[in-house]
Amino acid sequence: MIRALTGFSTRSPWKVIAVWAVLGIALTFLGQALVHRVTQSSGGELLPPAYDSAAALRVAEEEFGVDPGADPLTVLVARTDGAPLEEADERRIDEEAAALGRHRVVMPPSEEDLFFSPDHSQVPRVAAAMTAPDRSFRLLTVELEGNPLDPRVHDTYRVFREHARAEFAGAGLRTGFTGGLAAAVDTADAEETRSRVIGIMMLAVIVLLHVLVFRSLPAALLPLVVVTVVGGAATGTVVGVSALTGIGLDPSTPQLISVVLVGIGIDYFLFLLFRFREQLRRRPEQSGRAAAAEVAGRVGTAVTSAALTIVAAFATLAVASFGQFRVLGPAIAVSVLVMLLGSLTLMPALLAVAGRRMFWPSRSLARQPRGGSAARLGDRVARRPARAALACVALLGALAAGTAGMRMDYGSGDSGGTRTASAVTAAEISRALPAGVSDPVSVFVTAPRPGALGAAGLDALAGALGTVDGVGRVAPAVLSGNGLAARIDLFTDATPDTQEARDLVSGPVREAVAAHRPAGTQAHVGGTSAVFADISAAVDKDLRVVFPVAAVLIGLILVLLLRSLLAPLVLLLAVGLGFAATLGASALVFQHALGEPGVTFTLPLILFLFVVALGTDYNILVADRIREEMEVPGPARAAVARAVRHTAPAVATAAVVLAASFGSLAVNPASATRQIGFATGWGILLSAFVLSLVLVPACAVLLGRSLWWPVRPRPKEPPQQPAGPAELSEAVPAR
Repeated sequence: MIRALTGFSTRSPWKVIAVWAVLGIALTFLGQALVHRVTQSSGGELLPPAYDSAAALRVAEEEFGVDPGADPLTVLVARTDGAPLEEADERRIDEEAAALGRHRVVMPPSEEDLFFSPDHSQVPRVAAAMTAPDRSFRLLTVELEGNPLDPRVHDTYRVFREHARAEFAGAGLRTGFTGGLAAAVDTADAEETRSRVIGIMMLAVIVLLHVLVFRSLPAALLPLVVVTVVGGAATGTVVGVSALTGIGLDPSTPQLISVVLVGIGIDYFLFLLFRFREQLRRRPEQSGRAAAAEVAGRVGTAVTSAALTIVAAFATLAVASFGQFRVLGPAIAVSVLVMLLGSLTLMPALLAVAGRRMFWPSRSLARQPRGGSAARLGDRVARRPARAALACVALLGALAAGTAGMRMDYGSGDSGGTRTASAVTAAEISRALPAGVSDPVSVFVTAPRPGALGAAGLDALAGALGTVDGVGRVAPAVLSGNGLAARIDLFTDATPDTQEARDLVSGPVREAVAAHRPAGTQAHVGGTSAVFADISAAVDKDLRVVFPVAAVLIGLILVLLLRSLLAPLVLLLAVGLGFAATLGASALVFQHALGEPGVTFTLPLILFLFVVALGTDYNILVADRIREEMEVPGPARAAVARAVRHTAPAVATAAVVLAASFGSLAVNPASATRQIGFATGWGILLSAFVLSLVLVPACAVLLGRSLWWPVRPRPKEPPQQPAGPAELSEAVPAR
């Protein structure tokens, strides 16, 4: 089937290219238009109903009319002369707040709008909250609806912010905005230039590396074009399916899809390009279309198996309890299948059309390359396999030791010194009020019948919560309209998005609620801190399930591809050791050397998705070539040396490109993003240069053809080729 698909693509290349061009453009526009409609940002909605914060969110929606899709923010209002607020000032502030709550905020027009972009014009909910004890400012709570990651929602917020600022300035008052949407917009504005510069630099690095490797402009630019077209089609497919089924995506899903597809797309095109160039050098009399057909059919099996391992890895997330994982896994699995289809159709079609022009203006096709560093590496590993394997295991083991004492950090990450207007306002509030005043912890108490929630019981619960160390202030209990529920807001001393706040909520606060809730009632703790405390528990549980299931599925795919029981075991052990080494290196750098609280809680999953999956890609390419070379008569040692010589350039180039791309995240001011950038870049380099090019080949030399037990490759005589002796020595027969 794979050869039939690649054969059709090389026989009718222009038809394939035309279909992909139409689909790519159409689905790209569809994805961009609908992506912010199908994403959901509420963490509580991503948790199973059994978790306490998810139950609290249901009570807030059903009994208090809380809109989970609203974007809350806090507005600070103070006198411009710094004097304490007088009663007249408070009345004027409340009057202006009421006016803001009646004013419709109109989303500004944009040239980037598509014809079916939603209109986010709305009337915000504005209410007075409290005045600081020293009367230095008064706080207002504001709710705007819309996806907080949607740039058009950002534009709508900016209109509201400027209008509010102008109205209060006219009354001699200054304003500050913080929390939720305000913080997201300020961060996006601060990082806009940095992100654009880094994106341009990474694009330049990728193109430059390809030019240096291939000495060709088409070979440097076409991989990016293909990844853009197929990636747009994949994202549009996922977003379209989400819109049709009503299954919401996490806001991070589209970005992760793009990152994954850039990685595997460039990998697969590089694998084809290197093998295509090798084929053209070995068979100078063969036409470009025939060479493309032969190479695509041969490499297609390895590429398909590599893609299916990634699909298996991501698809296992469907068994997770945390909604972000449960949706993310199948979404990326579908997008990888789309990229696989592009790798088996669009890429071979482009090779068939371009032929030898793919490597213009280089003249390297006219001569056989010298062995170079790849040949020397293959020879050294083949001569001293035991030493090479022991050195790799020692290095990886030393790095893996860093996981001892490793802690998970569930904080959102510091801003790395970026001083946004939102952060300045939050700091001003925290000097007079508890840090959690802009995002309180909410305790919801429910009763089976009206009248069961007495004032005495609620006051006793509020009093007990007020004695908890770390709770700065407790607001009076508020009853719902039907009297079946009550809400008590707690303002913690710790900022809500910190580990300290999460520990406080998951421990002392919930213990106090359980011990002092009124008899015959149920109580749940909600809010940002509570949601992330429950997310941490869900993630820990899911990772213990996902990792073993993924390992079994990947192992089965490797068995089918390599037709061996021993080789898949070697590859899985190597990848597992590489995963532990990467995680340990991250802990050594960030937790032990830089003194951070721990590694970000998403890091193990990110490494599993990117490093393990992409590392398995490299291992499959190398192992498949080793098996192919072992079908040539001669010792296994020589076969491994030839395999490393031919695969090392492709693996090394792909790894350097990906490591540079991911490594660019290491300069991000957010701690979590820095960790992810370093870990993924470092892990990809370890996977390529240590595992795939040294450890796996060394094990192949040590085990010989027994590596492929029980179906060992049988050496066969190479077919006669119309080439010289030097070329015959490097020739690799077709399967």
